[in-house]
Amino acid sequence: MSGIKKLAQQTIWYGTSTIVNRMLGYLLTPLLTSVFAAGDFGKITTLFTIAAFMNIVYSFGMETAYFRFISREDESKVYNNAFVIIAITTILFTLFFALLIQPIAALIKLPDHPEYIWWVILIVIFDTMAVLPFAKLRHSGRPVKFAFVKVINVVIQLALVVFFLFICKNAPSGSIFASFYKPEVGVGYVILSNVIASGVTLLLLYREFFQFQFVIDKDLCRQIIIYSLPLLIVGFGGMVNELIDRFVLLNIYPGTVDERYTQSGIYSANYKLAIIIALFIQAFRLGAEPFFFKQSVKTDAQLVYARVMKFFVITCCSCFLLVVLFLDYWKYFMGNRHPEYWTGLKVVPVLLIAKIFLGIYYNLSVWYKLTNQNKIGAWITLGGVVITLVMNFILVPRLGYMGCAIATFCCYGAMMISSYLLGQKYYSVPYDVRRIFSYIIFAFLLFLIHSFLLGYISNQMIRFVLSVVFGITYLVSVVWFEKDEFRQMPVIGKLLS
Repeated sequence: MSGIKKLAQQTIWYGTSTIVNRMLGYLLTPLLTSVFAAGDFGKITTLFTIAAFMNIVYSFGMETAYFRFISREDESKVYNNAFVIIAITTILFTLFFALLIQPIAALIKLPDHPEYIWWVILIVIFDTMAVLPFAKLRHSGRPVKFAFVKVINVVIQLALVVFFLFICKNAPSGSIFASFYKPEVGVGYVILSNVIASGVTLLLLYREFFQFQFVIDKDLCRQIIIYSLPLLIVGFGGMVNELIDRFVLLNIYPGTVDERYTQSGIYSANYKLAIIIALFIQAFRLGAEPFFFKQSVKTDAQLVYARVMKFFVITCCSCFLLVVLFLDYWKYFMGNRHPEYWTGLKVVPVLLIAKIFLGIYYNLSVWYKLTNQNKIGAWITLGGVVITLVMNFILVPRLGYMGCAIATFCCYGAMMISSYLLGQKYYSVPYDVRRIFSYIIFAFLLFLIHSFLLGYISNQMIRFVLSVVFGITYLVSVVWFEKDEFRQMPVIGKLLS
């Protein structure tokens, strides 16, 4: 249990910064949805989707490789060689994408704004150069600076969005503030704000950045590249599974370009309502990756991984219910100036379950990282990509963004199952599968019953109380079934005793 406590402490440290960081970041959604209609919001999410794809390519799986190799090599040696690789690949990828600026702009139906793509590339360059400095902070146990820099990034971005889109845009003509705003830039101000924030982030990491020395060990570089290449496929495939549906909506949904961007904007805004589970998964991953590698040398590693999985699922299901039982209130996260966003609330439960499957997959992926079977992990991800693409192309013309949600659900479900079956073959972990899926099914049944009852209740106070009761029902039931595990915990254990 001590291993789980240690992971929980790390998750809390990184989780606090992640929650603050993401919450500040998610404040952008109601701000942007109050300024831009769904079509323009769809353009913003499309540009950030491109940034996410590029980030995967540029970062080259180097963060995971760094944690893997410092467990058996000198840390500074690994850092230096990893930095050389990521610096060279960044230059090469930038030269490559520079030749594709206009085609990319045309692909996303923004041929008149190639500068948007240049700004996205700048964001990716700054973020890539910060990958290893952030990993170094995590390895050296410096969560305070890690949290500070992460939060500052979002604070700057949020402040600049407010400055450009609220202060400058609405300033009297001829004033100094009005001179900073040009209507033709439009949604580009959101991208520019991110460019500046990412640049400042890299400056704040200058100490870690300049610990790099240009010292190359050819054999180590070769090993790192061989280890990282499958992770590049895994990461890129993961982004395809996560974000390709926006491009599918933009290109094959029946209707005009504006109607397609509207569909994308509604879907993207509602996708962000998976915030609670996304926050937890992100915080968990920050603490779990170095923890899993360190834990692997211990004799009880598999038992620890099994316990971690069970508590992870319990927490994810609690997050699921926190969102779906209170959707009446979460919908205001998207504001009420453009009520068309609310029409997409039906996709939220499907996406939340999909996120749980994805989180389980992240837990399961420890087996191929520890056994150097990254190629198999890449094949699993590529299988998910095939499912995502096929189902999106079949469902989107018929169901719109609901087809995207169903495709995401099926993709992550298939990846989770295949990773579990293969993992038990190469690195067997005694997961309590029956109980884990019982908790997921129980949470989903509570949601269905709750939704049915709300159809007959209009009083807001009664609806709220009912939601609270259902949430408490789940928590009490889980604690009862896991009372032996919970008795070993500091606070809950005393209450149960």
